[in-house]
Amino acid sequence: MKKLFIPAKYEEEIKLSKNLIELLPKKVAIFSSIQFYDSLAGVKKQVEDSGRVAFLLKTKHTKFAGQLLGCNIEKFKENVDAFLYIGDGQFHPKALILKNNKPVFAYNPFSNKYFELKRGDVEELKKRMKGAYVKFLSSENIGVLISTKFGQYNLKEGLALKKKYTKKNFYFLMFDDINPSSLEDFPFIDMFVNTACPRMIDDYKKFPKPILNIDDLNKN
Repeated sequence: MKKLFIPAKYEEEIKLSKNLIELLPKKVAIFSSIQFYDSLAGVKKQVEDSGRVAFLLKTKHTKFAGQLLGCNIEKFKENVDAFLYIGDGQFHPKALILKNNKPVFAYNPFSNKYFELKRGDVEELKKRMKGAYVKFLSSENIGVLISTKFGQYNLKEGLALKKKYTKKNFYFLMFDDINPSSLEDFPFIDMFVNTACPRMIDDYKKFPKPILNIDDLNKN
């Protein structure tokens, strides 16, 4: 079955307040969700008109520079001092701060309000991620979560773990929508490796055992 994705675009002009712009450091990378993408050029100009340097960076899984998905947990090599996110909620801006030790300023066009995310806002999650890696090293029975969703299916990458860690037992659990409580049916599993959406770890408190993203495991 074919799928057609049609973004619902925000049509009003986005005007940053003077107070927000004055909070921004010298070099800023600007991101937004797809519905605000057409407004990024205007936002970039507003930042640059204040004497600052603004960038629209391209992530691994998006089509446009400046577009951000909630699953875009990655570290950027570009030398920037902070990020400016255009959109609502904290889900997307948290994706920026998880791998980058830089503040994130988020502006919500709907409420005309802004806030700043700092490293401390995700420090507990980062500690949990490190703890999950240590748990993986000491564990014998590993549950590998495989999603059948479009864009999240990574069975090949999951199976590669068997060749890399030959002394461990891997159990591959396939699903469409996962209910963390259903994993309690596998009490013999010591911890889980997630090959689906990396933001699943945000809900680590709902999982019965530690959970680690496969990207974080492969980078160690």
